[in-house]
Amino acid sequence: MKPLRPILAAFALSLLLSPLSAAVTGKAIEYPVGEVLCEGWHVYNDSVAGKRPAILIVHQWTGLSDYEKMRAEMLAGLGYNVFALDIYGKGIRPQPPESGKESGRYKENRTLFRKRLEAGLQVLRGLPQTDPEKIAAIGYCFGGTGVLELARAGAKIDGVVSFHGSLGTPTPDDAKQIACEVLVLHGADDPFVPPAEVEAFHREMKAAEVNYEFVAYAGAVHAFTQKMAGDDPSKGAAYQAEADAKSWEAMKVFFAKVFGS
Repeated sequence: MKPLRPILAAFALSLLLSPLSAAVTGKAIEYPVGEVLCEGWHVYNDSVAGKRPAILIVHQWTGLSDYEKMRAEMLAGLGYNVFALDIYGKGIRPQPPESGKESGRYKENRTLFRKRLEAGLQVLRGLPQTDPEKIAAIGYCFGGTGVLELARAGAKIDGVVSFHGSLGTPTPDDAKQIACEVLVLHGADDPFVPPAEVEAFHREMKAAEVNYEFVAYAGAVHAFTQKMAGDDPSKGAAYQAEADAKSWEAMKVFFAKVFGS
């Protein structure tokens, strides 16, 4: 009889070399929105067969970047089909201070913002890996504002998660159109989202009887999930590892709830 330990070692090695090992694939997808050509990023695990729950990612104010692609890969590694949309249009990737002006265009024109958000959602909904009955959206900073706007537009999805996004809206009554669950992950010391805005958001959600959850992380400021924000909270935006990790776990629990698994 052969020794058991070498057999187990060989079996373990075969698993590592198996074609069933995770194979996360990413590719660009171009899609028109009116006269504007947008370019998003599709990521999925091609070792998984069939349709699966799907996640839409809305980018921060500099446009679709390596940051959103990294988050998309993390989500695909969890088994989701992921599409990171493009609000601005192909090749439009502004850096500060231009990014403030570009993102401001959409905050000032919520109709246009919603049109670009809905277009990205339709791309995700039409992908062959997407289970159309299980879709959620997440967004960072400007994108956090975006997913809340998508919810206020009445998008027929299961849930939205805002990471350190702005909470204000010029049309709070639109919250009555929200048909999904809402999770807001907020930096308790975010100077760009003042207490009055937070209080108004709570009033808006409660008045519309939205099923929502609000989590504020102590000591966290704006952009707490983004390492490129630096580590100096006195600037108002900074990475905080603890809030980053806790918010990601909160998102996973939320998805398990809204998708029923």
